[in-house]
Amino acid sequence: MYKKIVVPTDGSDVSMKALKHAIFIAKNLGSKIYGVYVVDVSPFIGLPMEGSWELITKVLEEEGKEILNKVKEMCEKEGVDIEVKMLEGIPPEEIVKFAEEKEADLIVMGTTGKTGLERILLGSVAERVIKNAPCPVLVVKRQSP
Repeated sequence: MYKKIVVPTDGSDVSMKALKHAIFIAKNLGSKIYGVYVVDVSPFIGLPMEGSWELITKVLEEEGKEILNKVKEMCEKEGVDIEVKMLEGIPPEEIVKFAEEKEADLIVMGTTGKTGLERILLGSVAERVIKNAPCPVLVVKRQSP
């Protein structure tokens, strides 16, 4: 049923918890996981950055490589087929587009649990993915302290 599972990650605890759920599903169903990290350009859209943008991008890409390596290691340790991909853009848009391209059967992702004004102003990546995803989305919530 779920043969292709997309797992967007930002390296946070909740996204790694979502990965563990995806690994469990993949092991039981013989699925392939696609680990995705999106270099988020949205905070910088419209800012005059010139040379600064290259430096910021490089830092974010290095962070992404480290996170994707950890995702790959976790999957390989559990014997799960894994492919990792770094994307650049606005996270919910890139996640949905990637899931469409791969003809994903499931997206498993964490939510930051934003509330109040922060949620109104920024929205939720998970919420926007749910609204536009071409397949079911399993959202793993952050645990309350």
